[in-house]
Amino acid sequence: MPDELHSLTERIRSAALERRALRIRGGGSKDFYGGAAQGELLETAALTGIVDYQPTELAVTARAGTALAVIEKALGERGQMLAFEPPSFGQSATLGGAVASGLSGPRRAYCGAVRDFVLGVQVIDGRGGLLRFGGRVIKNVAGFDVARLMAGSLGTLGLIVEVSLKTVPCPKAQCTLQFEWDQPLALERLSQWAARPLPISATAWQGGRLLVRLSGAQAAVQAARQALGGEPVDGAGEYWEALREQRLEFFNTAGALWRLSLPAHAPCLPEGEVLLEWGGALRWLRAAMSIDAVRALASRFGGHATLFRASTKPPEGPFHSLEPSMLALHRRLKAVFDPHGVFNPGRLYPQI
Repeated sequence: MPDELHSLTERIRSAALERRALRIRGGGSKDFYGGAAQGELLETAALTGIVDYQPTELAVTARAGTALAVIEKALGERGQMLAFEPPSFGQSATLGGAVASGLSGPRRAYCGAVRDFVLGVQVIDGRGGLLRFGGRVIKNVAGFDVARLMAGSLGTLGLIVEVSLKTVPCPKAQCTLQFEWDQPLALERLSQWAARPLPISATAWQGGRLLVRLSGAQAAVQAARQALGGEPVDGAGEYWEALREQRLEFFNTAGALWRLSLPAHAPCLPEGEVLLEWGGALRWLRAAMSIDAVRALASRFGGHATLFRASTKPPEGPFHSLEPSMLALHRRLKAVFDPHGVFNPGRLYPQI
């Protein structure tokens, strides 16, 4: 591994001296996400393997190029999992890509996001320096917040070399319930349930059908099932997996796919085909609307909109524009970690 690290650091130092852009790539399963990739390809394929896994400490450490499927298999053999259910979008998905993209699956609203489970990272910065933040177990997390910065940064702050994550036990019992409700009623009930101590681990509404996944101890799941009613769904695990990996027909329809993050209590969107997750806080939208119209709509409801998938990348970028103060903060972070603008220029925002 030292040889691989030496090769990467030398390439980065050379690029910094020559002011050449580098395009970081793990498995490439999320190349569609974010702004258009630019620069010379810098792959993490050589950075593979689980470095340390301590089931009793609920922590795993692996190199960035390790396949996400390998990590999930190792955890599953010990009855554990990654709580935030990171989507893979293909077998080539890597741990580094999961962290850099910051994407979470159906469980996110009920357990936390990627950044909430990052214990520590090792990165190579834009000067070619090898830095470590945080620790490998929960009891040793100095620099925890700095490590979290890498989650969702899309490789703009540094090359992730190694990641330590908190794991959780797999639930003892799971059950999915189905309700035939229109969108207003579904949102109303989801809002009511959010105030109750229910073991909900995922929700999804589309086309008049609300699915609710319960996870936890057998007694808790059974009690919640009786309290909520609804119809049990057999084989629902396949549905939640397809939702996480965007294999449902909704996601395979031609046209732009928008990802709106809104307050869960926001009203129904006025037009378009919609799929709701996270108790109504995440709303996937397909609509014949301009970019400005969708973003204005999201802002009006107190949220933001991301052009998640599209045939072309807009010049202003796929992410909702930042307020001047937030943009200034992003630029300061970029200047600290990557002063020469080597890593993934324009992947997060055009100005960075």
